[in-house]
Amino acid sequence: MRYLPAEFEEQSFIQIIFPHSNCDWEEYLEEAEENFIELINTICLYQDCLVICDDRHHVASLLQRSKHLYLIEESTNDTWARDCSALCIYEDNEPLLLDFTFTAWGGKFEADLDNKLSQNISNIYNAPMKSLDFILEGGAVESNGKGILLTTQTCIFNPNRNQMPKQESIKFLKKELGVSKVLSLKHGYLKGDDTDSHIDTLARFVDESTIFYLQCEDKEDEHYDALFKMQEELRTFTDQNNKAFTLIPLPFTSALYDEEERLPATYANFLILNKAVLVPIYDDINDQKALNIFKKFFVNKDIIPINCSTLIRQHGSLHCVTMQFPKKLKLRSSSL
Repeated sequence: MRYLPAEFEEQSFIQIIFPHSNCDWEEYLEEAEENFIELINTICLYQDCLVICDDRHHVASLLQRSKHLYLIEESTNDTWARDCSALCIYEDNEPLLLDFTFTAWGGKFEADLDNKLSQNISNIYNAPMKSLDFILEGGAVESNGKGILLTTQTCIFNPNRNQMPKQESIKFLKKELGVSKVLSLKHGYLKGDDTDSHIDTLARFVDESTIFYLQCEDKEDEHYDALFKMQEELRTFTDQNNKAFTLIPLPFTSALYDEEERLPATYANFLILNKAVLVPIYDDINDQKALNIFKKFFVNKDIIPINCSTLIRQHGSLHCVTMQFPKKLKLRSSSL
C-alpha cells in the first residue's frame, strides 16, 4: 500500500542545494548566497535542514551553527532541489524514495549532475531508493495526502518529458505514487517560467480539502485569461470524496522585470514547515496582502516572509529551491 504524503504533514527535514560559481548564479553569487543563508538559517530554527554544497567548509563558515544543520558535499549543475530531488512516499507505512529522471524541464539546460544527485547521496537517507525511467520534477506535482495528485497538463504530459500517452502516464503515476485520482489543469501559466507551468507556481494544497491558487484581477495583464480559466477549472475539481475543494485566491504581484524580461513571481511558491510557513515576497505592493492571507489560514504556524527578489531573477522562487521529506525518513549524517 503506497501513498504520497502532503507537504503539510509532519516533516523530518528540508533539502537545499547551495549556490556555487559553476551554476547560473555566478554573476551575482554573493546576493544568491545571502538569500540562501537567510532561508537555511530560518529553516534551522524550526527543523532539520540538509544542505548539499560544492564546498562544505566554505558553506559551513557562512551559516549559523545549529543542531538542525546537516551538510554534504556533492557536485551539482544548479540549485533547484525541488525538481531534481527524489520524492518520498510511504509503502506499507515505511519511507521509500523514488528517484525520477531529471532533464532540466525537457532538456532546456545541463542536468547530468543533478540527475545523478539522489543516487550519489543515497547513503545519507535511512530508506531504500528506487530509480524510475520516467521524467518528473517535484514542482510538477501536489499531493493532498489522501490520494489526490494535482498537476498541469502542459508540464506532466509534455512530449519534451515523456513519450508515454497521457492515460498510460496517469496509470504509471497512480501506481508509483500511490494516488487514486490525478487532477491536471489545462490552463494557467507565468511569463518567464522555464518549467512549462509547474503546479507549485499556480495552485497548492494547504490541507486535504483546501487549495491556495494564484489569481490575476487585472484584465489588462497578459495572465488574466489563463488564470481566470484555471480558477474555473479548479472549481470543477473534486476530492477523494467527490466534494468540491475550498479555494482561496492569492494576489498577483505587480509586473516584475529583470532588464526587459518579465519574471515569474508568485506567492504560490511558499514552503510549509512543521511550525511555520515561509512565504516568498518581492518588495511588491501586494506582499502584505499575501502575508495576511497566510496568517488568517495558518493560525497555529509562524508566517515568515523571505525576500525572493534575487531568486526570481533565475526564474524560480522559495519552493523551487527546497524539498521536504516526511517524518519517518531520517538522515544518517551527524549535524554540524
